[in-house]
Order: sequence, then C-alpha cells, then structure tokens
Amino acid sequence: MPAGVSASTLSAVYLFYIFLILSGVYVYSQQSEPQFCRLCDGVVQSGSAVWSACLSAGRIEGRCCIRNSSSSSSADDNGDDEDSIFGLDFSNCSLSRLDDLSEASAAFIIDLSNNPLSNLSDFVFQGFNQLGHLIMPIKLECPGGNISWDKVEVKGNTRLCEGQKNACNQTGMSWDCPENSLCMPYGPGFFECTCAQNFHGYKCLREGQFPMMEVMAILGGSTVVISALLWVTQRRKAKGI
Repeated sequence: MPAGVSASTLSAVYLFYIFLILSGVYVYSQQSEPQFCRLCDGVVQSGSAVWSACLSAGRIEGRCCIRNSSSSSSADDNGDDEDSIFGLDFSNCSLSRLDDLSEASAAFIIDLSNNPLSNLSDFVFQGFNQLGHLIMPIKLECPGGNISWDKVEVKGNTRLCEGQKNACNQTGMSWDCPENSLCMPYGPGFFECTCAQNFHGYKCLREGQFPMMEVMAILGGSTVVISALLWVTQRRKAKGI
C-alpha cells in the first residue's frame, strides 16, 4: 500500500462502499414491487374477484392491488405496511411454473386461475397469514389441503379456497413447540414457534430481555480492536517502504 494512504482515508473509502451497497439495496427494494406486479402483462382484470376487492381496499398497479393506508383498520392491527400487496391477479398469464410469491405475502386475495400450472408447492404460500381467498386451476389442490380451509369449492375450471384456518388450532395436526414458546400460524397448513414474552435464544431457553446493549458493546469493541490492529499493521508497512 502506498505510504501516503492514511487510516482516515481508508475509513472514508470503507464508508463510501457501505453507502453504495445500502443505496443499491434501497433502490432494489423500491423497484421490486412494481416489477413483481408486472410479471404478467396487463392489469387486474375488470370484474374479477381481485378487482372487486380492490375497489374499496386499494389502488391497482399492474397485476396487483396495493393497499391504501386508510382502507382498513385491520391492516394496522396486523402490522401490515400501507404499501403492501392486498390482492394479486395472475389469472390468464400463461404461467406453467411459479416458485416464489413472497412479494405478496401480505395478500388477502390471489387469483391464479386459467394458467397451465401442473404443480405448485405448498411452500409457495408459507408465511401468507392473511390469505383468505385463493383461486386456483382446478387441477391443483388448495395449499395445506382441504383441512386448512373453511370452504373449498369447484366452480367451472377453478378451485376456490376460502377462509384460511389457524394451523395451531387444527385437530389432527402434529406440532410440537418447545417449552416457553407459542405456536403461531404461518400460512395455510404451516405454523412457527415463537418465544413467549421474556424468553429468547435457542429453543427459547434464555429468560429475560435480549442483551442488545451487551451485544452491541462487544461488536463495537471488536471493531475498534480490529481497526487498531489494521492501522498499526499499515503504519509498519508504510515505514518499511
């Protein structure tokens, strides 16, 4: 390394690269939703179930219905972001494969009808806690099976899955959360175990608040020590040149 490069210069370069990375992440997060909503040409079809639900719930952007901030008090109760996807209309999109719908994990209604989908993993809907209305091609089963829905109905060439059930309350479902944890729904047929209040760590065995200050102090101290070692090393190299 050139002798004229100081530790402060190295720090400035390091911070600049961090800024570039964070800027890229921000830009990607801002663009990901519109790109997802335009995965299929056109917009939400007029007269469709998603279109009808969106009339009072939000605004249409491509194939998505974006929730309005004042459309529903339940959105705030559930912690959903005001710009979350409330509805998704991917009907008649000629989709033969669909591996990821995570961008619409807050959706209440999804229409996948009239697509040549031959197989769709239940894991595609993992984390879709708010999903209450799903329209599928008739050849596909409702995710989680009929036991995961209040109502399953066949209409023409579509299968309608309505009223997602709480997997933690289903009889016959085998789930085993560790002590000091609670079962929480995590999409149709799925659940997750979350630590009860005042418990954290592996299998929720640690009691008390998570030691955030201690962890930050350790990380901060480690960063200072490493930075000092690097500075000393570079100084020695600079003197040896």
